[in-house]
Amino acid sequence: MTQRTMGEIVRDQKPLTLGPAATVSEACAAMYARKVGAVLVTDADHGLLGIFTGRDAVRLLAEGLDAKATRLDAVMTQKPTTLGPRATAMDALLLLNDGGFRHVPIVQDGRVVGIVSRYDFRAREQARMDDESGFMEVMR
Repeated sequence: MTQRTMGEIVRDQKPLTLGPAATVSEACAAMYARKVGAVLVTDADHGLLGIFTGRDAVRLLAEGLDAKATRLDAVMTQKPTTLGPRATAMDALLLLNDGGFRHVPIVQDGRVVGIVSRYDFRAREQARMDDESGFMEVMR
């Protein structure tokens, strides 16, 4: 089976992006409306500045921060780990697994082209990842 690339997976994607001055409340409303779990925080040229996820929202609410007054640039994960469009499905799955991430931004020439999560991968890709992970555990 030929492995799909990130470029193929995000080809027609319109990732949810907001600027750093957007509030957490705005980000949560946008994520809810789009039914996604993350927003990519970008500059005017679509350069990636950070990522804000549902996990971040839960954390900041637990800390008692005001979602309507808190800007994304104050609570986002800065300089998140990314992949390029030529990375394979297995590259992404390994990164998600090893890093404990749910989302990985796809960036080309410093600009956001998409985002992937574990749910973007086919059952066969997931099974291969599980097989390879199990094999690596046995080797340790």
